[in-house]
Amino acid sequence: MQCLTSNPGSAITHSLRGMALCHPDTIQVHFDPDYIERTAPAPAGKVAVISGSGSGHEPLPTGYVGLGMLDAACPGPIFTSPSPVQLLAAVHSVNRGGGVLFIVKNYAGGVLNTDLTIEIATQEGIEARAVLVNDDVSISEVANRRGLGAAALACKIAGAAAEAGYSLRDVVEVTRRAVDVSRSMGVGTNLYTLPRNGPGVGLADDSIELGVGIHGEPGEVRPVRGGMQEIVNLLMQPILDDLPYSAGEQVLLLISGMGGTPPLELYLLSEATHEMLASHCIQVERQLVGNYVTSLGRGGYTITLMKLDDELLNLWDAPVHTPALHW
Repeated sequence: MQCLTSNPGSAITHSLRGMALCHPDTIQVHFDPDYIERTAPAPAGKVAVISGSGSGHEPLPTGYVGLGMLDAACPGPIFTSPSPVQLLAAVHSVNRGGGVLFIVKNYAGGVLNTDLTIEIATQEGIEARAVLVNDDVSISEVANRRGLGAAALACKIAGAAAEAGYSLRDVVEVTRRAVDVSRSMGVGTNLYTLPRNGPGVGLADDSIELGVGIHGEPGEVRPVRGGMQEIVNLLMQPILDDLPYSAGEQVLLLISGMGGTPPLELYLLSEATHEMLASHCIQVERQLVGNYVTSLGRGGYTITLMKLDDELLNLWDAPVHTPALHW
């Protein structure tokens, strides 16, 4: 990975400073410990929604801070969970007395540090809960499934519910339900090189890596000779089979690039995905196509489906104003 910076060790700090300069009306960035909070004032009694993640997945989670989504986000080092010190500082800054909900992807460091933060906050008299995101169907054991695109969707649902005045218990319930009806799978179009590991061996032109994670976790390298439609079938069939999804259902479709795939290719993927869903009589009611959960500019993409009911649809449509998502 080529990165042009005079001091690689301070890249995250400089990136956060640049982000603050671009969005002064939406976010405020704090350092030592590092966290980002929304500038829009939150009313007393509102549930605070916080997410932490290793850097390298932008805009997740820092780009989702703002009205109708996250109250705060904590960026850790590259692909490394933020510390309890960061998470607790965010809690103290954005807690409005309604309790705190953490959105956490199912990775060991993030889960451990969030649990420790909740324990400390509880001892301080702050009610805190967590919702675990584990939507990656490439792993058969549900308890071990990683968090992928549903992490971004969960942040939106939780943030909208909190903004609407839901209690902490109700925000937790609706966010868990959103995760429970979401499934994802990812594909890499080049072999990944973690930072400072040096150049990797590239994939053959006719091959993909199926079932990858967003931290460089490997998938199955396999040849593809049927073009985009074959790739979509390899991604979508496990998703459709796992919940399962049924004819006539409405879904939210998220197609997220990993940062190194051009929009042209993402829209090729979109066309083939829509065709497959239509063949199953599944209706795409809402959709996002772009870079929403990334992996340091890797080539590849993830597909996420979330079943919609009236409540989830209304919460998705609720106003949001963040650096990465706004309507």
